[in-house]
Amino acid sequence: MKKLLMGLAFAGISVASMAQNTETAVPEMKYSVATNSFWSNWFVQANVVGTAFYSNQERGWDLDKSPFKGFRNNLGFSVALGKWFTPGLGLRTKFNGVWGRTVMAEKEGVAVDKEDNGNKYWTLSEQALFNLSNMLYGYNEKRVWNFIPYIGAGVGRNMSGNTYAMGLNGGILNTFRLSDRFAVNLDVNYGVWETSMDGVNNGAKGENKKGLASRDQMFNVEVGLTYNIGKTRFSKTPDVEALKALSQSQIDALNAQLADSQAENAKLKDMLANQKPTEVTKVVKEIAAAPVSVFFNIGKSKIASRKDLQNVKDLVELAKDNNSKIVVTGYADSRTGSAAFNQKLSKKRAETVADELVKMGVNRDNIEIVAAGGVNTLSPISYNRRATVVVK
Repeated sequence: MKKLLMGLAFAGISVASMAQNTETAVPEMKYSVATNSFWSNWFVQANVVGTAFYSNQERGWDLDKSPFKGFRNNLGFSVALGKWFTPGLGLRTKFNGVWGRTVMAEKEGVAVDKEDNGNKYWTLSEQALFNLSNMLYGYNEKRVWNFIPYIGAGVGRNMSGNTYAMGLNGGILNTFRLSDRFAVNLDVNYGVWETSMDGVNNGAKGENKKGLASRDQMFNVEVGLTYNIGKTRFSKTPDVEALKALSQSQIDALNAQLADSQAENAKLKDMLANQKPTEVTKVVKEIAAAPVSVFFNIGKSKIASRKDLQNVKDLVELAKDNNSKIVVTGYADSRTGSAAFNQKLSKKRAETVADELVKMGVNRDNIEIVAAGGVNTLSPISYNRRATVVVK
């Protein structure tokens, strides 16, 4: 049973690695988030744990290091309480126990029987969590897999040996989203403890050996569930700089359109006052053929600025005087939304401007509506969110 549990855990790591390759093939949009309140984004976890012990007492005996050996492993459980302060940084307090092994040797090269080396223990650790999925690819509350390394420190007690020990630990927590409330955990971790963690204080062969071999060590594989308490998401906030850039680009476009219209009007008035009738007619037709743009905000079919309609009125007067047809063409920017959505949006924008023309006195029979869909012909991209008005 223990071998099966650990085998499934390692298989899960392999599957998770492949899932990451698939998931990150398409970069996810990054969001700004608001700082949450103290009572938001808490979670509790419960896991079944497979633990392999590497006691300081086994030094010099060359025992098999495999975590699957019966004299080395045992099953236990863990529970944890934690909180995410940001999408990438959290803390948790974790309890782990309660059945372990004191790995020693009765004689050189022969491990003590697993029925004789069982002990009871617990550890309590404080751990800092780093959600690299959110740090690298942006916050996404719908992400299926989150990759979360962590480090921590704590205290342990061997109840069978009546000993205490301090230790450091670290690992990788993988969470697989089931819903806003629940996720499956796969936690692989490693801890280094003082030599009394295995319940034995006396020395062993190789007393002066340094490094990890002079410490008690634990390797854990944990599988369980996370339950998110209270508010489970971070509130997204507008990208202020992006909004400023969008607003400024629209203002620039409006100013440019207004300046062009004013220049054309001045040119027309000058030609009417100083040129012959045939030349005036030719100039009027050229000016009328120049399209006037009406701009919209992203995803909207409501006119962003009523000032745009002032420029349209000049064309309307020319059209009414000559009983000319007017063509209204709607556009959307192709970088936002699907092709089908942009096609509908461009038509709605054209219809919105056509309704304004009717209010100005244009016969609806003289208005032709064209939906151009999503385009990427102008820069910046916001210039493509428009409808153009031109006299046929």
